[in-house]
Amino acid sequence: MGRNSIRRQLIAIVVLSQALLAVGLLLAGLFYTHKRLVSSLDARMQAHALSLAALARYTEEAPEKLYFDKTLVSATIDPDRDDSFTIWSDRSGLLAQSDNWPKGLAILPASGAGHWSFNWAGVPYRGLRLSGVPVLDREPDSTAPEEHLNIVCASPMVELRTQVRDTGIFIAAATLMLLGATVLLALWGIRRRLLPLQHLAAQAGLVSTRNWELDLPHHTEEISELQPLIDSMQTMLARLQRSFVQQREFLGNAAHELKTPVAVLKSTLQSLLQRPRTPEDYQAGLKHCLEDLERLEKLLQWMFRLARVEQWAHGALRLDLQVIDVTATCEEAIERIRHLADAHRTEIHLSRDGSVPLRADPEDLQLVWTNLLENALRYGPDGGSVEVSVACNNGGPARVVFEDHGPGIAPADLPHIFERFHRGDPSRSRATGGYGLGLAISKALVEAYGGTITADSAPGRGTRMIVELPVTSA
Repeated sequence: MGRNSIRRQLIAIVVLSQALLAVGLLLAGLFYTHKRLVSSLDARMQAHALSLAALARYTEEAPEKLYFDKTLVSATIDPDRDDSFTIWSDRSGLLAQSDNWPKGLAILPASGAGHWSFNWAGVPYRGLRLSGVPVLDREPDSTAPEEHLNIVCASPMVELRTQVRDTGIFIAAATLMLLGATVLLALWGIRRRLLPLQHLAAQAGLVSTRNWELDLPHHTEEISELQPLIDSMQTMLARLQRSFVQQREFLGNAAHELKTPVAVLKSTLQSLLQRPRTPEDYQAGLKHCLEDLERLEKLLQWMFRLARVEQWAHGALRLDLQVIDVTATCEEAIERIRHLADAHRTEIHLSRDGSVPLRADPEDLQLVWTNLLENALRYGPDGGSVEVSVACNNGGPARVVFEDHGPGIAPADLPHIFERFHRGDPSRSRATGGYGLGLAISKALVEAYGGTITADSAPGRGTRMIVELPVTSA
């Protein structure tokens, strides 16, 4: 277990909590035992004091004079140590006092009835004072003034404290035994309950480019506390697998796209070198080579632009951007693509809803709009139209929609149209000069600015490309 081991921390928490519980039980037990024993002692002292009061009597010779009969004093409360007492009245004075009464002891409390604790000569005592106790032996027809007794008695608390100590030792021994059993049970339970984490860690260690699954036991997947972690790991693995597959497909597609112009260029040069040719033949061959090089250069530029945009999407977007008008960028893109629209005899209609501010690079947005317009023109019917609308309702995101009236996109191809090098009709795309990177770059650019791009299409009813971008507040 390491310094930051969860198991060690859980064990420490269990031991600490159980130790606090044991100490709490011990203190509570001692407090309750002491309170009950003191309460019992107070009750016994109360009865003892009243029994002493009953021994104060009037003499037969002088009915107004009190005396105390010591011969009838009851046994002491503590069998090993004698109690102490003193009795007096306000008129007759001191009536009786035990032989062991502590000399010079202050009688507390000063008046009324009450219990208190004190120490005398190193021995703990519990004291009781009763004031105004009537004499029980008074004759009903006596004419003597009525007297009231004051009684103070003290009982040693040595036996009480011994009982409290013995009770504390018993409770401490019992709690220590329970603490040991609880710690052992906690160690066993923690070890078993951490096994699913060990299984999860072991399965995570088996993940590779050939294995993207977490093969977990059924009981591990049913643990509610682990379910969010398992779901997150499975989602992460699915994303990693998708990214890995996309990267592998990208390399394969890029190699394939680069292979075609290189092979054509090589074939042209080889044909020029096979036999002597006229200057015109060399000039025509070199012209074809330049065309192939231009195609190759354009492909590399698209790939470089896609890589740069994806870096922006991962947090490297420039911060020195100015607030621009989205509608103005759409107008610029329409003007750029005007020649292609004229070639297809297609009208482009733009509907706008005022100014839509956005902090962005206008060249990036124009590239997105140009790619979407080019796709709409190339795959739409000649002589048709393309509708572009720009709107921003109630302070929400800017919504730019491109709609054509072409054959639409097949349902099987619709989920993949934003993937790199994907082309629903490869032969037609290559014939028109496409590489399958336009929509991928458009999607990366839109997401880099915090927006979304979606497609709504079905065979025979055209395609709608919907772009939503967060509007910059004024």
